[in-house]
Amino acid sequence: MARVPVIDFSKKGMKPGSPEWDLVKFQVREAVEAYGCFEALVDQVLEVRQPVFGALEQLFDLPLQTKKLCVSDKPFRGYSVSSSGLFESMSVDDAHIAENVERCLTTTFWPQGNTNLSETLVSFIQLASELEKTVLRMILESFGVEKYTDELTESTNYQLRAMKYGKPKPCSDPSPGIVAHCDQNMMTLLYQNEVNGLEIENKVGEWISIRPSLHSFVVIIGETLSVWLNGALSSPCHRVMIKENKDRYSLGLFARMRGGYLAKTPKELVDDNNPMLFKPFDYEEFSKFYYTQIAQGGAASGILRSALKSYCTV
Repeated sequence: MARVPVIDFSKKGMKPGSPEWDLVKFQVREAVEAYGCFEALVDQVLEVRQPVFGALEQLFDLPLQTKKLCVSDKPFRGYSVSSSGLFESMSVDDAHIAENVERCLTTTFWPQGNTNLSETLVSFIQLASELEKTVLRMILESFGVEKYTDELTESTNYQLRAMKYGKPKPCSDPSPGIVAHCDQNMMTLLYQNEVNGLEIENKVGEWISIRPSLHSFVVIIGETLSVWLNGALSSPCHRVMIKENKDRYSLGLFARMRGGYLAKTPKELVDDNNPMLFKPFDYEEFSKFYYTQIAQGGAASGILRSALKSYCTV
């Protein structure tokens, strides 16, 4: 059975320039070139695993009217539920700032406070965002453009998304919890409970089932990073197929560019043999366009796969 690469990020002494760092950096580059994703082993996440999924159950067990209090005037934020009612999600912007998690989730749902839940989510976010920064630096180093690491990190909005996929109807065939799509952001880190369902499409159109270990994140390259690297990497298409008669919970950290930041391919990646393929873009402006296209039925025409590249192709 085909499997995406598994890379160990728990090695001691793994600092930029060390042999351990360079080995993992090589493995990351190989994985993202071949699959656009990989499984990242991070032992520390086991410490928050039980509290994290207990927190997600608490969130999604709230009455529907309460969950609807999580709102935003920006696309792809707040609380949402699919037409089937089987998929629910809640999103928080700039989730690496503890006050945002408390304001958008805990004090919204529990005016008296819910310290345990907010502290659990903040601990998870710290782990995931540090992993994202490490992976980003490794990728940029491998392309010789690591001098942009701080600029990109400082321009990143870490969006936390809590997700629940409800049980399918008895005796029904596997159903799509999330339809096939490419993530349009910079990078996605996913952490799930024991219920599998995530599938990645490889370069020959085959679907590979992802069955991560208890201490693994699934790291997925997004379209924004692909565009920023002038198309040097590809964002993999993926989906969630619900097969088990259990609720599936997952947490995603979505690294995306802040509104107002003009993302553009660095000059080091452009020359006579590699002309610039994409125009500079503001991710928040693109996000509004993308949301409008989906609302108008664009998903049926394939916009979920490469919307950003279509949006800013030269």
